[in-house]
Amino acid sequence: MRILRATKPILRPLVFVLLSALASPLLAETADDSVQALQRQWAQIQYRTPEKERADKLGALTRQAQAATERFPQSAAVWTWSGIIRASHAGAIRGLSALSIVKAARSDLERAIEIDGSALDGAAYTSLGSLYYHVPGWPIGFGDDKKARTYLLKGLEYGAQDVDANYFYADYLFQQKDYTQALDYAGRAEKIPADPQRPLASEGRLGEIKNLQAKIQKKLH
Repeated sequence: MRILRATKPILRPLVFVLLSALASPLLAETADDSVQALQRQWAQIQYRTPEKERADKLGALTRQAQAATERFPQSAAVWTWSGIIRASHAGAIRGLSALSIVKAARSDLERAIEIDGSALDGAAYTSLGSLYYHVPGWPIGFGDDKKARTYLLKGLEYGAQDVDANYFYADYLFQQKDYTQALDYAGRAEKIPADPQRPLASEGRLGEIKNLQAKIQKKLH
C-alpha cells in the first residue's frame, strides 16, 4: 500500500503529460493540415490499394472527412475534399446503392462553392462537373451533360494550369466524342508539372492522363 501511495502522485502528472502530448496535434491542427492528411490518404487508397479493398477504406476516410467538416465548417477546401472522397467511395461501390453517397458528395461540393468556389483552383467546380457527367441521368440519377460542361468550364476559369481541371474536361470531351478537343486538353494536363507535395497523386493522375490519350488516339485512328 505504501508503494501505491507513493506512486500515485507520480503517475497522475505522467498520465496527464502523455494525454496532453497525444491531444496536442489535434488541438493544433488547421484546416490546411486536415486537407493535406485527407489528400495523402485518398491518394494511397486510390493508387496503391487493391480495388477490392478500396470501398471499405474510402468509407472510413469519408467518416474522417465528415469529422473535418464539422471541425472546420467554413473551410471550402475541407468541404471540397469531403465531396471528392464521397464521390470516390461511390465509384468504388458502384450500382444503385452508391446514389445516396453521390448525392451527399454533390451537397458537399455545393457547400464548398457557397463558401469559396475559387478554393484549390476551383476544384469544387471541377469535381461537381465530373459528377454530373458520370452519374446517370433522370429518372435514375441527377446526371446532366450540360451542367457538367458548365461546371467544368468554371473549374478551368480558376484552374487553367490545374492538372485535374484539364484532365476532367478532356475526359468529358472524350465522352462527348469530341476527340480532337479532348486530345488538346489531355495534352495540356500532361504538360502541367507534378505537385511536389503530392507525388503519389501526381503520378497516379499522369497514368490516367496517358490512358485517356491512348483511348483518344485509338478513336482518331
